[in-house]
Amino acid sequence: MTPDPPVLLVLRALGLGDLLTAAPALRGLRRAFPEHRLQLAAPRGLVPALELITGADGKATVDGILDVRGLDALPSEVGRVAVAANLHGRGPQSHRLLLELRPERLLAFAHPDVQESHAGAHWLAGEHEVHRWCRMLAHGGVACDPRALDIGRPTLRETRMPAAACGATVLHPGAASGARRWPADRWAALARAELAGGRRVLVTGGATEVDLAERIATGSGLRSDAVLAGRTGLRALAALVGAAGRVVCGDTGVGHLATALRTPSVLLFGPVGPQEWGPPPERPWHRVLWNGRHGDPHGETPDSGLLQIRVRDVLRALELLDREGAAAAPVPV
Repeated sequence: MTPDPPVLLVLRALGLGDLLTAAPALRGLRRAFPEHRLQLAAPRGLVPALELITGADGKATVDGILDVRGLDALPSEVGRVAVAANLHGRGPQSHRLLLELRPERLLAFAHPDVQESHAGAHWLAGEHEVHRWCRMLAHGGVACDPRALDIGRPTLRETRMPAAACGATVLHPGAASGARRWPADRWAALARAELAGGRRVLVTGGATEVDLAERIATGSGLRSDAVLAGRTGLRALAALVGAAGRVVCGDTGVGHLATALRTPSVLLFGPVGPQEWGPPPERPWHRVLWNGRHGDPHGETPDSGLLQIRVRDVLRALELLDREGAAAAPVPV
């Protein structure tokens, strides 16, 4: 009887953008531990996106997922954990969650309250999320390529998304917190300008953002079939973003999808700067708008810096995107 392979357990129980920024780290772990079963502790709803993170051989980087959210307890039935990698945070709580499974080795940032982590790299405030985890793993002997952000591109046909999405402008007005949501009337004005320029416009969003998308459609004169909010799973959303001519969104998972799928985009940053979560500068088909100030990313109302971004700023960024390709450096607004 063949023994079960040792388990490499990776903790990153966060959202879509967090998963996509961790793609280089996951690929590095897969290469470093080819004989291990790579299990990711993350929300099960991310499985469709996880399936798009493949290796050079076209096979999925991750072998399985444990349905975990935040710092929920990890299931003990995961099996013998040979290596645990904390891509979730700096500790100590996340470190201790993994150590409860008694891994033979822990890859994590050093934390003074967790002795087993003392050999790890030191946390650097303000570091870009992609480079942060690659650096932590490199310190532990796991080589990662921070440029390895691309994911597979589902087709519109296979996901039953409208063919009209090909080349369209996709607007994604929603965000996890009010602080990151640009006002609906500005999205409507942007949609009107795109329509006036002869472009097709689609509005995406989650199930809780249907009303927002419909208000934008009503305010801009979009037809009801242009509202795809609440009608897409993650794989279908990836197909839409991958087929789009350009994407406009806030600091959300959809922005990371645009980066991973190499779709030109204009990204509206507010309370958190793009130096931590924005597209890398070597991908010049993205343009970032940010006024240079930080705020509370979990606030209930739009961040004051986000409100500094006007419709004309976005239209100018889109024009530059068309005309010359975009530098990923922030554009002053």
